[in-house]
Amino acid sequence: MKSLQAYVFRQVMIPLLAILGGLVGVAILTQGLNQLDIIVDQRQSTLAFVWVTILSLPQLISLIMPLAVFFAVTYAVNRMHTESEIAVAFAAGVSPWQIVSPVMKLAALAALAHLAVNVLIQPASYREMRETVHQMRTDFAASLVREGEFTTPADGLTFYAREVNAGGVLRDLFIDDRRDADRPTTYTARVGLIVTAGGKPAVVMRQGQIQQPKSDGSVDLLDFDQYTLELGGFIDTDDEYILKPSDRFLAELFFPDLTNHYDQSNARRFLAEGHHRLSSPLLDFTLALIALVGLIAGDFSRRGYGGRIAVAAGLALIVRIFALGIQAACVDEPSLNVVQYIFPLMVSVICLWMLNARQSVPKRRRRGPAPALAGAPP
Repeated sequence: MKSLQAYVFRQVMIPLLAILGGLVGVAILTQGLNQLDIIVDQRQSTLAFVWVTILSLPQLISLIMPLAVFFAVTYAVNRMHTESEIAVAFAAGVSPWQIVSPVMKLAALAALAHLAVNVLIQPASYREMRETVHQMRTDFAASLVREGEFTTPADGLTFYAREVNAGGVLRDLFIDDRRDADRPTTYTARVGLIVTAGGKPAVVMRQGQIQQPKSDGSVDLLDFDQYTLELGGFIDTDDEYILKPSDRFLAELFFPDLTNHYDQSNARRFLAEGHHRLSSPLLDFTLALIALVGLIAGDFSRRGYGGRIAVAAGLALIVRIFALGIQAACVDEPSLNVVQYIFPLMVSVICLWMLNARQSVPKRRRRGPAPALAGAPP
């Protein structure tokens, strides 16, 4: 790579990394707000909250990568315009393609990283995130029992524990089960422990008593040394067995298990998601070219390029939104999946044609007689 192209490459790469980091930071804050229930409701540690937030980043990076490329190219090229670097380069005979070439090489690297995130990193991280969140939400000692508080995890069911020790040991446990209105039952125990028995959650109580009122107003009392109460009847664990489109690898998206009811009913959604993952990296090239057209394809301006940048930003946003709209339309009409590839390629070809037209415009020549040289005879 020539020295000028290496310089342009560096000038675009540094803001790309900075802008991508900034956008990821904003995305982390946004995603973090959605995961606050992990700490508030599930009483998990801050480390668990951070881990779940990190696992959600690949999909966010995939979403913002094309915009980060656009902003980086716009910032770098506009700065080079402001400092007259591009004007000097063009005056020295540098063609626009020598400016475009390093930018497109960086866009290619961004597209490869984008593709790797879509195909490998995102499904792996989302599977891990779904498993982690599932384990947190099935941590019954945290979600059902809060020290010194009455909780109602299901209609007609009340839990209370005076103290929750390390390891999830419950002290002075109280459970009031009124899900069966004809046979309400109250459990009290000095010690309790929530465990998994036969793949289902259960609470093991020791040194306790079971109370069941009779129709005549009396109460049946049963003392026990140890009693196990299964909790699986009111805990929904179906999410453990469902892989959503964001959790699946390409092979699972393009070739779902049609004997499975969920896969069969969402086959079109899987197909649209698979094509979107393969086609969305093309937007990195498209938005980079839109930025280049806005700042290079036109004539030099001493007044700045604010208007052109605004138009280019509007077009880039429209292209990004339209691409997402095409993906949504493909869920209802699978034949439109090819448009997910055609649309960014078509916009890119138009941008390349405009850049080529800029290079083909002949330089303006001075009209009229040349000025006389000093000291020349009249």
